Amino acid sequence: MRISQGLKRAAQVEARKTALIDGSVRQSWSETQDRVARLASAFQGMGVGNDDRVAVLAMNGFRYYEVIYASMWAGGAVVPLNIRLAPPEIDYILGDSRPQVLCIDHNFVDFLPKLTALGQIGEVIFMGEGEAPAGTRSYEAVMAAHAPVDAADRSGADMAGIYYTGGTTGPAKGVILSHGNLVTNAFDVAQALHYTRDCSYLHAAPAFHTSDACSTYGLTMLAGQHVFMPRFEVDAFCRIVAAEAVTNTTMVPTMLGMLVDHPAAKAADLSALKRILVGGSSMPERTIRKALELMPGIRMHQAWGMTELSPIASVTQAKYATLDGPFAGKLLSCGQAVSSIELRIVAENGSEQPRGEVGELTARGPTVMQGYWNKPEETAAALRNGWLHSGDAAYMDEDGFVFIVDRIKDMIVTGGENVYCAEVENVLSLLDGIAACAVIGLPDPTYGEQVHAVLVPKPGAELDLNAIRAACREKIAGYKVPRGFTLRTEPLPLSGAGKVLKSDLKKEVMAGLD
Repeated sequence: MRISQGLKRAAQVEARKTALIDGSVRQSWSETQDRVARLASAFQGMGVGNDDRVAVLAMNGFRYYEVIYASMWAGGAVVPLNIRLAPPEIDYILGDSRPQVLCIDHNFVDFLPKLTALGQIGEVIFMGEGEAPAGTRSYEAVMAAHAPVDAADRSGADMAGIYYTGGTTGPAKGVILSHGNLVTNAFDVAQALHYTRDCSYLHAAPAFHTSDACSTYGLTMLAGQHVFMPRFEVDAFCRIVAAEAVTNTTMVPTMLGMLVDHPAAKAADLSALKRILVGGSSMPERTIRKALELMPGIRMHQAWGMTELSPIASVTQAKYATLDGPFAGKLLSCGQAVSSIELRIVAENGSEQPRGEVGELTARGPTVMQGYWNKPEETAAALRNGWLHSGDAAYMDEDGFVFIVDRIKDMIVTGGENVYCAEVENVLSLLDGIAACAVIGLPDPTYGEQVHAVLVPKPGAELDLNAIRAACREKIAGYKVPRGFTLRTEPLPLSGAGKVLKSDLKKEVMAGLD
């Protein structure tokens, strides 16, 4: 079980087929394998051996794909860096992971003087076009100077990548994923999303995130086609889908919300698009409804996962993304366990919860991470008795469908009652005039915590907060109704994975309150 085998097979069975599309670049599977093998040779010449790291800080593109595969082809492990992080945060990750090589594109070369960890890195490769900046080497020149090498003989237990997560409650943690982790999840995803060699997948979500990487590996094994856009923009997304006959993509709920609310989407030809995988955070019901209206023929799959699970652990089949008929009622679920994973909802004492009761979602199986890089205590806290503890509060229905209700750390306890933010956010998302919302808990001298909603109005909308409270009371219990509101015109703060940074939001709200 090694990642390189998927690329070797694709080049063997579809040598002349177009594999990678990036603007004017059209590259076959045989060309892709040759370039990966040459880049791997260059990495080895720079000292990359078994388990050595290659970090990459770049926007989506065909060279990003090549760096991922060449890192593992050389015997090393890839360290994809979050493009939304500031230089000090990038510096921490580089100092923690100590890569032998850093690959960087033109968008981030200004970071280089600010990175003290560069002194520990052997080589910096410039992935952009044109002349390489001082202190870096040209990507294309390095590749051209090396003959291709055979893929390193790695096993399923060997490290394939370190994917850094979080950083919102402390230093980012590096999740160690093996070849076996990633290959198994690639099979899970390919099966759940019905990937075939005829699929054309648009990398619209950031490549540093495992929610995109799992399709990178899964579709490569089947010799499908990869299409790249540097960053998600609705106009560019619509244009590329139509021009390249894109059939599949992955989005986080915020991306899908941007698409369904954009005027250009209504006039765009999205008919080629057959399936969308949506994950990363809870999906507002409003977004689902609007997506089904905009693309009535789309097969939409909601998913749940974590980087620590390589990452997808549950997926809904498309037939359940419906408002009517015998399959209605699962619309807000993140699906059933994928083939290789066992899911369980547990109480605080570790016992399994009855169906319908909320507890912590746990998982075990061959896609569970090897641990956190250089963090044995955090590893022991997450991996207990063979199960990965997710920190997500959820329940499972009688059919095995999982419903996420909140992050356990974000759950609000007001007057002794538990309030799950996702439930309140879902009600708010359906109200007119609200473009985005987030619910947080604020200190309360009487009840311990109070429910507080941060609302982003739609352009030109005037929100009547009393009417919003009244509408909420018709849907949820009184103690769940927000007692306070904050209105903001700028978008909600998001992580690189598209999740609302509630810790940041809470600090902002608290700073503005007496």
